[in-house]
Amino acid sequence: MSYTPLLFGNDEQKRIVATITEAEMQTSGEIKVHIEAKCPDADVMERAKVVFGELSLHNTKDRNGVLFYLAHEDRKFAVLGDKGIYEKVPHDFWESTKDKLRAHFKKNEFVEGLCEGIEEAGQQLRKYFPYQSDDINELPDDVSFG
Repeated sequence: MSYTPLLFGNDEQKRIVATITEAEMQTSGEIKVHIEAKCPDADVMERAKVVFGELSLHNTKDRNGVLFYLAHEDRKFAVLGDKGIYEKVPHDFWESTKDKLRAHFKKNEFVEGLCEGIEEAGQQLRKYFPYQSDDINELPDDVSFG
């Protein structure tokens, strides 16, 4: 779909994409952001799993894709990693990232929250999935909208 809310205009999208690109220079992990106005599912994690599949985030060599999902009008979000991540990281791996997102989202600072969360994810993933010299960008860094 071509839904692009005003709070995510071209400049904001460019800022998010630049943050993804920079974060991915620290890790072989792949980061994707998907934004919707409303979450069509009662459970935000279930919706994130559907979007994860639709965006083919499971199609990375090391199964280390990460989705930042935001339904801004419903004030719901999720951070979801692929199987390869959950096999290596502690159970509470995403908590500090979620805390950063939550703090900004409460103030309607969606772009700032996403950028800070993406930076945190890149730093965290670097410990388990360091950047490799032969690393290729397996997924597009653009922001997708539903």
